[in-house]
Amino acid sequence: MRIVSLCPSLTELVFDLERGADLVGVTRFCIHPAYGVASVEKVGGTKNPKVQRIIELEPDLVLLNAEENRIEDAEALQASGVACHTSFPRTVPETAAMVRSIGSAIDASPRAERIALDIEARERRVRSVAVGLERVRFAYLIWLEPIMVAAADTFVDALLGLAGGENVFASLEQRYPTVTPAELAEANPAAVLLSSEPFPFRDSHAENLAEMTGLPRENFRLVDGELLSWHGSRTPRGIDYAESVIEQIREAVTSPG
Repeated sequence: MRIVSLCPSLTELVFDLERGADLVGVTRFCIHPAYGVASVEKVGGTKNPKVQRIIELEPDLVLLNAEENRIEDAEALQASGVACHTSFPRTVPETAAMVRSIGSAIDASPRAERIALDIEARERRVRSVAVGLERVRFAYLIWLEPIMVAAADTFVDALLGLAGGENVFASLEQRYPTVTPAELAEANPAAVLLSSEPFPFRDSHAENLAEMTGLPRENFRLVDGELLSWHGSRTPRGIDYAESVIEQIREAVTSPG
């Protein structure tokens, strides 16, 4: 089978489903696993794939994500007779379903089922632990200039919410809205989570944001954006990581001094 993946998390999933040898094209942002993607042809980016080159590769299937990829590229591929599988999971259950769907599409159902069951088991465990605990108020930043946050109906919001988090910007209409430093300060989250991607936040950014908002420096935390936003075979670890992030914030809020 010949597969092209236009989404980094789906590329990783294909390898974890032991179908990496079937990949004939990936994006330049597909970095995991490094040993595997190094030898696969790069067919552009997630937003600007080389559609004609993909068609020339004669794939049996192109994997896309509705958030990462553009609908016009999917339509162009389909118009040329290329089969496409487009997914858009925004919750943990939807992610398990996506894993099963892709597993079926690339003849890797047994391994996909094991990953999906792992996702579901960890979801049940984390959800049960969070029952009865006070919700932890957070903001999750994905960009700096302008400041952009993850709101409701996003995978990040669902993952942290599962673990007991409460998104202070969940009520905003856009999924990834822009906010001002003043709005961030007024929301007064217990923690401002600074993602490692798509913007690579560092300690210096946390210090600057603390000065801009007047919020305590200790409220700003660097977090692993891949674990919190990549859906697929990374999700089992992401569920556990989200739980640890929320628990650390809860302990900081409740500890004396």
